Amino acid sequence: MKINCIIVEDEPLALERAKDYVSKLPFLHLLATFDNALDTLVFIKSNPVDLMFLDIHLGEVSGIQLLENTTLPCQVILTTAYHEYALKGYELKVTDYLLKPYSFERFLQAADRAQQLFNQKTPPREPDFIFVKTENRLEKVVLADVLYIEGMGDYRCIYTAQKRILTLQTFTEFEQQIPPNLLCRVHKSYIVAIGKIDTIERERIKIGGKVIPVSATYRDGFYEQVQRVSK
Repeated sequence: MKINCIIVEDEPLALERAKDYVSKLPFLHLLATFDNALDTLVFIKSNPVDLMFLDIHLGEVSGIQLLENTTLPCQVILTTAYHEYALKGYELKVTDYLLKPYSFERFLQAADRAQQLFNQKTPPREPDFIFVKTENRLEKVVLADVLYIEGMGDYRCIYTAQKRILTLQTFTEFEQQIPPNLLCRVHKSYIVAIGKIDTIERERIKIGGKVIPVSATYRDGFYEQVQRVSK
């Protein structure tokens, strides 16, 4: 996933250097550049900015004043020719501090640090499929195709619109692998795909021509999940 960034810099040569460095990093996407704090504030209020390269000396409102008086919804890497602002920058919890003229290697180090922090805050993408062991092979199961999973003694049978897959994988293992907004346990012998349910009536679910009971043990959790996905 790319990081949306902006550059706030009023020195033309420094701006061109920063733009060139950003263009060399495929994980950065430059949205815009600014030479003052006020225009920057207007832009970030209506655009998804993840990272700001912020010069300290900007005329009427400095980069430090911007950080001190505004809660910015993004990471900030300060850029300046004056090393004495470094301590102040770290007090304001900036991601990094670049001392001009900085090299591409130093810029890359700062950008990598921002990327690491960005990835930590980005929730992992939910899986589209899983692999289950059946007989002597691993078979791919596309989660969007699953109707329900039924317990049959030591086995679990995965029903899709196209086929059935028999596996020794346990219900607990399925629940650990599959996001709860997709599949939900409704009975000791059944897990169902919430989005594939046709009707719910008198503690009975109809799905793909199959009537599945909702047991007292799982009833409350099932109805809570139905309400969440219905909102």
